[in-house]
Amino acid sequence: MASIPGPIPQLPASPANAPPALGAGEHVTARAQARQRLAFLIMLFPVLVLFVLVRLIDLAVLQGLPEGSSSTISAAPPRGDIVDRNGVELARTFEAYAITVMPKRLTSDPELLATKLAEILPEQSRDAILEVLTSAKSLRYLAHRVLPGQAQRINDLGDPAIEIAREAQRLYPNYSLGAQVLGYTDEKGHGLIGIERAFDDRLADKAARAAPLTLSLDVRVQQAMQYELAALVADQNAKGAAGVVLDVASGEVLAMVSLPDFNPNVPGQRADGTRYTKENDDGSRFNNVTLGAYELGSTFKAFTIASALESGTLTNLQKQYDATQPLHVAGFRIRDDHAKNRWLTVPEIFIYSSNIGTARIAMEVGRDRQRAFLDMLGFLRPVDIELKEKARPQFPPLSNWGQSATMTISYGHGLTVTPLHLAAGYAALVNGGIYHAPTLLRRDGASAVSGRRVVSEATSEQIRRLLRLVVTSGTGRRADAPGYRVGGKTGTAEKIEHGRYVHGRNVVNFAAAFPMDAPRYVVVTMIDDPRGSKATAGFRTAGMVAAPAVRRIIERIAPPLGVAPDSGRDLDLTGLLPAPSEVKE
Repeated sequence: MASIPGPIPQLPASPANAPPALGAGEHVTARAQARQRLAFLIMLFPVLVLFVLVRLIDLAVLQGLPEGSSSTISAAPPRGDIVDRNGVELARTFEAYAITVMPKRLTSDPELLATKLAEILPEQSRDAILEVLTSAKSLRYLAHRVLPGQAQRINDLGDPAIEIAREAQRLYPNYSLGAQVLGYTDEKGHGLIGIERAFDDRLADKAARAAPLTLSLDVRVQQAMQYELAALVADQNAKGAAGVVLDVASGEVLAMVSLPDFNPNVPGQRADGTRYTKENDDGSRFNNVTLGAYELGSTFKAFTIASALESGTLTNLQKQYDATQPLHVAGFRIRDDHAKNRWLTVPEIFIYSSNIGTARIAMEVGRDRQRAFLDMLGFLRPVDIELKEKARPQFPPLSNWGQSATMTISYGHGLTVTPLHLAAGYAALVNGGIYHAPTLLRRDGASAVSGRRVVSEATSEQIRRLLRLVVTSGTGRRADAPGYRVGGKTGTAEKIEHGRYVHGRNVVNFAAAFPMDAPRYVVVTMIDDPRGSKATAGFRTAGMVAAPAVRRIIERIAPPLGVAPDSGRDLDLTGLLPAPSEVKE
């Protein structure tokens, strides 16, 4: 059996062992002998090449070698490291071993050998190993990513039919953390999804890979969000979840969580240990943040009010709108879940999440200005980020974007976007009005970040006050993290499957920012089909499910991000809500 491949140390020639000097005649004889040896080697070389070619044909064709296999294992090429914004390793290439076996040439009893190999390779069952050892194929892979100690033990078994070869392997030391963001590679070292795919050329380039690829992600923030959302999915028996933490000043993504997830070290295996196939797809490879498009409900009301302030149809937040009864349009009825059955001011429309009031605001803005505003926010095209896995938003064509569409889109129905669209949009609303394309690459803090103005500073300030009011006095109270001045908006919408609404199954989300007096980060969470629990008193709404999760996430990520709680600071919300005597019934 071939020993584990490795460099063979060469001993330096010792002066004491050096050959004696040759005489003149002996020099001539030595030269002649050297020429004869060289001629012999030149004649022998084509024979050796022919022998190798014949052997390869024998293995690949005559003996049914599986496609892509070789008796000499081709190691995946070296690949650049990936690190988080603080230099924490996210992906690297390490040298491991691949084990192959030629079943027809085994000298050991397959049953006994399978038992011994199963003890060395505990991740494989004895039956699976026995199936390889007794295969009719001439060459089979037994294992990849074998560590040196395991390889040595296999080598010590002494069966010449087992071959061991070095191969480059990709390691993701944090297992499932950020799995859909990082992605994984195939056996030839090519990226298949995520960052591995998006930056495949950069990571494989010999010159570029000398320096690691530095992402905007912060492992501490990623871990905190992933933990909280996983706990929430388990509590709610939900189908999945998504979460984003975004720096409002730069567009850098500090966390991107999609659940269910997977371990990129073993991408062919599901979380339950079974083999991953298209037939038993559990959705774990799907990035809900960038590839999942959803109707995100009432979180859109912030954009409707912002568009009204920008267009000039709304100049005073104390303007009142008739919400005394449902609206009827094109055969549909628009109603409020928290109906007040009276005229409402804009802040009241926002904190009570009035669909009726929001629809009336949108009608004043009009279809064309509504569509132009959403287009300016990037909501009518795939989100601008480095990943290849991106969904195209769904919205009605201009010919069908009439009065009913204008009304329903105003409160987040009739248009699907990704959670990352929502996060980038909220960042622009609260950061003073500048839209920054989200990025997964760390940006240099010393250089200015390009962006485009989408709302004025005055509008941004008004929206910040309204978002804070939702958390202090509205549907987002359970998101209030003491001292962090959280602002945000709830959103609940019926789930869409195969182009149809599924009654009784919702997508709930909460879009937040903190601290609202000087916003630094946006936090968006989305839960797919929560079923209610004791912790939420059976409720499945955003205010009961998503808002508390945002509070817990902010309380965990704020300290490492350098945001200290300060109960002595807050936005001035004076005058936003009318006095009881000013309420118009």
